[in-house]
Parts: sequence; structure tokens; C-alpha cells
Amino acid sequence: MIGPSSGAAEIVAHLETLRSEENVAGMARFGIATETALGISNPDMQKIARLVKRDHGRALDLWRSGVREAHMLAIYTADPGALTPAEARGWAEDFASWEIVDTAADLFTAAPFWKELIAEFAADEREFVRRTAFAMIAGAAVHRKQEPDTTFIAYLPLIETHSVDPRNFVKKAVNWALRNIGKRNRTCHAPALDLSAKLAASVDRTARWIGKDAAKELSSEKILARLKG
Repeated sequence: MIGPSSGAAEIVAHLETLRSEENVAGMARFGIATETALGISNPDMQKIARLVKRDHGRALDLWRSGVREAHMLAIYTADPGALTPAEARGWAEDFASWEIVDTAADLFTAAPFWKELIAEFAADEREFVRRTAFAMIAGAAVHRKQEPDTTFIAYLPLIETHSVDPRNFVKKAVNWALRNIGKRNRTCHAPALDLSAKLAASVDRTARWIGKDAAKELSSEKILARLKG
């Protein structure tokens, strides 16, 4: 039985016993990279994370295994306070699936140097690294409640700059970041909606899609009612 004292090799061996080829096939249908996947669901991975507890050093060892589920468990059990910029960059080198990116983005956003990573990752030409930047903005807009609104409004020009990146996993994250900034509160809503309208009128097909989709949600009765409340 694995637990807090279990090492990375023991945990990976346990994960191997839970392999499900049927689940691997299901993951592939959702666009998840399955080359190293064992087919363990994320809710089940979260249960395992609660069982083994947080251990930053072991998380780094888990990541080095290269197994998809070990990567998820590494993210769930890493300590954002102990994470270093070099470690975050090292993990980003391996990013090849949107679900790993989006889960890691939450961890990175909890680290003290999160803004540094956003700037660096947004400038990176690799699809999944750039996605990380905008997934971080989207997550931070929700979870970093004490952060000044000006921080998120200041990300709107970055969103506009990369709104013309047509790659699927980038454009969806750019759209996600724009929508989450707009939904943060009334202060952020107006400038985010303005940018959405501007992008919706763009001659660029990708920017136009991002803008129209964001404007539709940010103008919805549901969102407007919540912001008024």
C-alpha cells in the first residue's frame, strides 16, 4: 500500500498496476496525449495524491519518470512555495498535452514568480508552452483574488498580441484568459468586453473567433446579472 513515505519508483509501480487500455483510448478521444498514459482518471489521481501527501522532492522524481499519470501526480503533490523557476521551465520543456498544461498552470500560478513565467511562456513559440501562459492568466483571474485588478487589465494587450496565433491549443487558452478576466468583476469586465468587441471586428480569422466567443459570454444575461450582484 502506498502512502506518504512511498518513493517515486514505488508509486509509479503502483500506478502501473492500475493501467486501463479502455481508459487510454477514451483519453485519446478527448485530445489527451496518451503515448505514456496508463488510463487513470484525474479524480482517481487526486485520491492518490491525497493518500501520498505533498512531497516536493518526490514530485520532481515522479516527473522524471515521464509517465503521464506520474506527471499529474507530480503536479498535485509539488509545493508551489518550494518550486523554482528552473524547475517550472524544466517541466515546461516536456509539455505535450493540454491537460498537463492546464493542471500545471494552477501550480505555477500559486508560485511567487508566476508573473515572470507568464511573460516568458507567452513569448515562447512552442504551442503548449505558450498555452501555459494564458492558462495561467485564466486561472489567476479566478484564484488570485487579492491581486489588484490592474494586473489582469494589463494582460489585455498581451491577449491582443497573441489573438492571431491560429494554433488550436493557443487560441482556446487566449480566449479562456480573456473571458476569465472579463468575468472577474465589474472593473475588469468593461475593458475585457471592449477588447472582445475589437477582436470580433478583426480581419484576422482567429482573433475574430476569440473576440466573438468572448463577447457572447461576457454580454450574456447570466454574467451581467452576476457582476451586478
